[in-house]
Amino acid sequence: MAEKLDKVDVVVVGSGWAGGIAAAELSKAGYKVVCLERGKERSTKDFVGSKDELRYTKRHELAQDLTKQTMTFRNNVGEDAIPMRKHNGYPIYDEGTGGTSVHWSGWSYRWLPFDFEIRSKIIEKYGEERIPKDMIVQDWGVTYDDMEPYYDKWEKTAGISGEVNPLGPPRSDEYPNPPMKESPAIRLFADATKKLGYHPFRMPAATVSQQYVNPDGETINACVFCAFCSMYGCDFAAKADPIVTVLKTAQKTGNFEIRNNAHVKRILHDGKKATGVLYVDPLTLEEFEQPADLVVSAAFFSGNNRLMMLSGIGEQYNPETGKGVIGKNFTSHYTGIGGNAATAYFEDKKFNTFAGAGALGCVIDDFNGDHIDNTDTDFLHGFNISIFQDGAAAIANNRVPQGTPYWGKEFKEKSVHYAHRYLNIGGMQGTMPYTHNYLDLDPTYKDVYGDPLLRITAKFTDQERNMAKMIAEKCAEIAEEMGADIIDTPPVADDVEMTSSSVNTHAAGGVIMGVDPETSAVNTYSQVWGMENVFVVGGSSFPHFGNSNPTETIGAFAYRAAEGMIKYLKGDGGLLVESKTSKETV
Repeated sequence: MAEKLDKVDVVVVGSGWAGGIAAAELSKAGYKVVCLERGKERSTKDFVGSKDELRYTKRHELAQDLTKQTMTFRNNVGEDAIPMRKHNGYPIYDEGTGGTSVHWSGWSYRWLPFDFEIRSKIIEKYGEERIPKDMIVQDWGVTYDDMEPYYDKWEKTAGISGEVNPLGPPRSDEYPNPPMKESPAIRLFADATKKLGYHPFRMPAATVSQQYVNPDGETINACVFCAFCSMYGCDFAAKADPIVTVLKTAQKTGNFEIRNNAHVKRILHDGKKATGVLYVDPLTLEEFEQPADLVVSAAFFSGNNRLMMLSGIGEQYNPETGKGVIGKNFTSHYTGIGGNAATAYFEDKKFNTFAGAGALGCVIDDFNGDHIDNTDTDFLHGFNISIFQDGAAAIANNRVPQGTPYWGKEFKEKSVHYAHRYLNIGGMQGTMPYTHNYLDLDPTYKDVYGDPLLRITAKFTDQERNMAKMIAEKCAEIAEEMGADIIDTPPVADDVEMTSSSVNTHAAGGVIMGVDPETSAVNTYSQVWGMENVFVVGGSSFPHFGNSNPTETIGAFAYRAAEGMIKYLKGDGGLLVESKTSKETV
């Protein structure tokens, strides 16, 4: 029987950016907050001397042990799903203090006004008939103007170093820090894209360009370009993450406690309101009940979905009837489709790509959803294109032109010749939701505690394949303008299909946001429609995926959610937003 603990004001599940921001804002407001983190305790000291590519990039030291907790995957209803037992290039999820946010690269973008009103904007510009019947795209219930103050707050907390996107939406302030240094590769990309008539700007970076003290008084040090950011924790405290910012802020208040090795199994409730959570210590298998007035689920997209399903909160989405909301609109920045990139080889230019930083780069936004004309494209939404120099680690980087043998004398000669003579140009595409891409509980496979695993059912459509082809075409065009002698683009087969390796850290949906309880699980403050004292925060609330990295938008919505939580606790309860029907908004 679970041991019942003393009640607190708020219990937060997960200590990444979403949970950390909620914890900081609530504890600053005077509320007693307990954060339950299923992974072990860690600090920046744990990352001293950890510049080990084999240990972190290849063997995923910071990622979750998939033999104990994972998801299953299949393409279609009727197929048996298979457990995902191997991390691909980017781990599915992390665990430990700071969560997945610790090993991020630091790319920090605002999404465009188009994203938040996507269904209305598509209908306004192209007509409702342009939306395929099985594409369940919907407005989010907020506008960019609603979100701008929260974006600004996030950027100042994380000390983002950047240059304003010349095609971007209005801003109330500049970035708090100037862009990172410009390398020859970035300069070459910027010059070429300008000549082509595009609008390059420096990648907004949470790898900070100069020492910075954020509004909460936390210091983020200047990046030293060691090139160990993606998949690594930063021992220099030069990459903004929850450990060096929001969790530290929460701890200073005296109102915050983080409990590591605490795996939350259920949100406890009486059918109308939550009463707390049930968690287990994975080391001792002891169970505890933590009562609270307010429950915040910030356990990554997968953890949030699974917790809602296991706890029986909300109606499970049914792809055959279209009814239910929990689990619908699964999306990801899918990999493994081909295209999306070009590798440019140069005979007369050399680049020191072994130095770098996670978010050292340059990007163009000319093909984003607001900026590309979809009248004649065979897809909706759009993509960005960037070059980044995050450190060409020795094991993973040994590029040779297509057609080169993978062994022998020629391979060795070209490996040496092109070691410093190639650059990668890549794109990231907006991902649309479909009726057939969804999440539910697997009926066969269970975790180490006997609970069903989360099951992904998803497949590619021509939307993703066609966009990948155009991205490759544009990347090649830029590579040619840069003066590349050889340009390789991975082909996109007409029948290429999604696999479990296509799902990565950039995954979202399942507990989506909106104004109508019939089509959304949470309102625009991330408050659950049917259980007012539960807030579900993170990428799980995204109805679709924009074409750039999600962390800044997750952070912005976490600040909005925290504002709503404080308003809820100070008030008389109830929903913070009056619901509407979808027909009232489109």
